Amino acid sequence: MGISTKSTYGIRAMFELALHHGRNPISVSYISGRESISIPYLEQLLSKLRRNGLVRSVRGPKGGYILSKKPKDITVGDIVRILDGGITPVHCVNSNNKKNCKMIDKCVTKTVWKKLKNAVDETLDSVSLKDLCSDAKKMGIDKTVEHKYMFHI
Repeated sequence: MGISTKSTYGIRAMFELALHHGRNPISVSYISGRESISIPYLEQLLSKLRRNGLVRSVRGPKGGYILSKKPKDITVGDIVRILDGGITPVHCVNSNNKKNCKMIDKCVTKTVWKKLKNAVDETLDSVSLKDLCSDAKKMGIDKTVEHKYMFHI
């Protein structure tokens, strides 16, 4: 059980979009440079997030991606479920799982795995992109500052 690279990179990309929410679209190359994610991989992730309604793409020279919802309305859990299908400690507690264990009706440990899955889901669903932006600000990470120019005449 772990968070995949897909989810960690997806969350970082969505964080960048949240930081710029309400502004112009953000290009894939910009996000790639800021988060050190390869452009082809990032395009795959953003495409999947777009198909699932979390981001929109804008075409043209000033195009890129924007969030489809407000940062407070998108949770880390939303992103993980789209990119990874969720996090489950064992296959038998995955609601999408078609395989049944022969011990499913008499497995005492299944209750532990369900509690663990529920705790992970609750935690991921309790953190929004807005929360991540607030945390970054508290940590002194101001990633929205793109350039600091000083002109001397």
